[in-house]
Amino acid sequence: MSYDCCIEKDKNWFRYRTGGILIRDGKMLFVKSKIGGYYYMIGGGVHMGERSDICIEREIYEETGMEAKVDRLSVVCENFFKCIGGVIDGYDCHTIELYYYMKITGSADLCKPCTDDGEELVWVPLEEIADADIKPSFMKDLIDRILTQEQVIHVIQETDR
Repeated sequence: MSYDCCIEKDKNWFRYRTGGILIRDGKMLFVKSKIGGYYYMIGGGVHMGERSDICIEREIYEETGMEAKVDRLSVVCENFFKCIGGVIDGYDCHTIELYYYMKITGSADLCKPCTDDGEELVWVPLEEIADADIKPSFMKDLIDRILTQEQVIHVIQETDR
């Protein structure tokens, strides 16, 4: 059994996760949260002893059914927020998130409509991202840089504390 790199103590929660930036036909793939209806990046927790690049390729396949390979690391995010809803409702959360720009290597038509948890997978047009309810919110502000810049962007996200 594999374990995510995650620590819970009192009402504090820490997680090391990856996210994938997948673009198809001028649209970017997001997961629509069952709690709150906002969008977030496809991805998941890195397992103990697992490389982050392998994690995101695994997570994309597990959650979408699509095969994708890492192109480049785009964003390192230190994310601090108060969780609302779910099993960690009310917790003070701190995550380290590595967002990779991905290349879809198989058919994007194989993308499932929902994740294994039943959350909807949605292709959001790039021009609508700035106005969409996306968490973490830096994605909306930096989407143009993320898609065009090859340098890694470091983000400290504290707006949802």
